[in-house]
Amino acid sequence: MPFGGNDWLDMVREPTLEPDIPICDPHHHFWDFRSQSVPYHTYLLHDLIGDIGSGHNIVSTVFVEARSMYRSGGPDHLKSVGEVEFVQGLAAASASGLYGPSKAAAAIVGHADLKLGTQVEEVLNLLKLASPNRFRGIRHNVTWSPAPEIENRESQGLLGDTTFRSGARVLARLGLTFDTMLFFPQLLELADFAKAIPDLKIILNHAGGVNRVGFYAGKEDEIIRTWEKGISEVSSCPNVYLKLGGLGMPRWGFEWYKRDLPVSSDELASSMAPFMNYCIEQFGPDRCMFESNFPPDKVSYSYNIMYNAFKKLSKDYSVVERASMFHDTATKVYKIEV
Repeated sequence: MPFGGNDWLDMVREPTLEPDIPICDPHHHFWDFRSQSVPYHTYLLHDLIGDIGSGHNIVSTVFVEARSMYRSGGPDHLKSVGEVEFVQGLAAASASGLYGPSKAAAAIVGHADLKLGTQVEEVLNLLKLASPNRFRGIRHNVTWSPAPEIENRESQGLLGDTTFRSGARVLARLGLTFDTMLFFPQLLELADFAKAIPDLKIILNHAGGVNRVGFYAGKEDEIIRTWEKGISEVSSCPNVYLKLGGLGMPRWGFEWYKRDLPVSSDELASSMAPFMNYCIEQFGPDRCMFESNFPPDKVSYSYNIMYNAFKKLSKDYSVVERASMFHDTATKVYKIEV
């Protein structure tokens, strides 16, 4: 039953573990894709509140761009400002307390095209005007793969492009963050990029972008070796932080979304642990943060099951280390008032 929705997810219920641990969820989306054929084609404030209200102590969240609610007119390079304007309104609604104690979108990550080079500053200034109190930086996904089934977001080798890097240096000068998503063979390119711009705070999404389906199916040993080498190299760059999540997306190859019954937190923790623990060992807990990546990961498991799994796989880390991964790293990186 692929992409079964809330009714399917509710078929497996568990009590919330350690419900008092403060959590900042550093990665979720709001979007309205009602005209497109995608799972969870709308995901708005009431949807997020329903998920984060499942029992865990979610005190704040970070919105990350999703290419939704762009302006319908005006110059193309400024259309992404509409998304931040939209999310600023949802965040203000959440901050009123009417929707519960969690502060949704306490930080906002928008989008600006770094291929504009130094001219990207115009876009960044308008994004800041759209959210003076919450805008923290941008995400520019650089995913590229030779796999024929993949719709690449960018061209090959973009992280090494001179103009792209000049745009990234504007981000660094303005004190803004740079989130990115890529595929695991691109990790060495990210390490080179991070070393070239050491003042830029970089947040690598989704545990480094493993792909084990389609073109990559049946190449497990090669994939893991390449991914581990890339994660190790990126972790040597002190300006890079890592989000621990995204494993519910189908490209990771676990196929939880195809089951008649959703996965339990025990199995989820066991399956995630080899990837998560390697990341934590390489980066250290003070540069790692557990992310929901909802709603993309929601095709595989519920919010409650997911955070139960995160708590189980992290149980042997110290109190301070767990606090970093569940809350403190995210609030530090995204400058969220605690």
